[in-house]
Amino acid sequence: MTEPPRCTAIVLAGSRDPGADPVARAAGVPIKALAPVGGVPMLARVLDALAASGRVARIAVVIDPETLRLPPPALSELLRRPGLSTLPAAGSPSASVVAALDRLGDDVFPCLVTTADHALLTAEMVGRFLDDLDPDADAGVALVTARAIERRYPHAVRTFYRLGSERYSGCNLFLLRRTAARRLPLFWQELERHRKRPWRLIAAIGVAPFAKFLLGRLDLAGAMGELTRLTGARAAAVVLPFPEAAIDVDKPGDLVLAEEILRQRG
Repeated sequence: MTEPPRCTAIVLAGSRDPGADPVARAAGVPIKALAPVGGVPMLARVLDALAASGRVARIAVVIDPETLRLPPPALSELLRRPGLSTLPAAGSPSASVVAALDRLGDDVFPCLVTTADHALLTAEMVGRFLDDLDPDADAGVALVTARAIERRYPHAVRTFYRLGSERYSGCNLFLLRRTAARRLPLFWQELERHRKRPWRLIAAIGVAPFAKFLLGRLDLAGAMGELTRLTGARAAAVVLPFPEAAIDVDKPGDLVLAEEILRQRG
């Protein structure tokens, strides 16, 4: 049987407000990516999961330019891993992905995108996402249902999006499989530019699909269809069975929850 192609992984480790991240401050480290979870820096946990999956050929860590100029010793040690390179972060996550794709060249695909604060990421999550994604899709996104998260972690504070009869949370795990998938981070970048101007945001998405979403008439398949229509890249979702896949460390409270989950894992 032919082995699946190995990916380039882009790990977003930048910050919207370098030096003022609440998780970094609570942990007493210069950047959030170095905040220890269970005694191990978050970034190290993500790099270990990607390496253990056996599905990643090379990794690019995208990080703030000022941090790259004078990296803390703990970060310098992590960045010396074989097959790892660094790229400067841009002004937003979407802009960072667009810039990274441009710098890495056309052989970047297939490209797995995740974040440095995905401290609970495992090799099993990565493999399940890649294996279950529709092979005809140009791009994919990993989701977990609200029911799965609330059943296992009823006190977890997550952002959920209702699509049809189900609510979902994102997992900060994306695949850009082919060149056509470049259009998705470009569209994401456009939405980020309009996030403070709702009328522009609605215009970019379209009034009809936005109304269907508000009325609860847009289900997951319909949402992926609209994303395909808007970008011209075929998009698909994978609903993962791991509630931990949707728990990143965005706030000090998330750090407490992540450490409790790691203790349960043993």
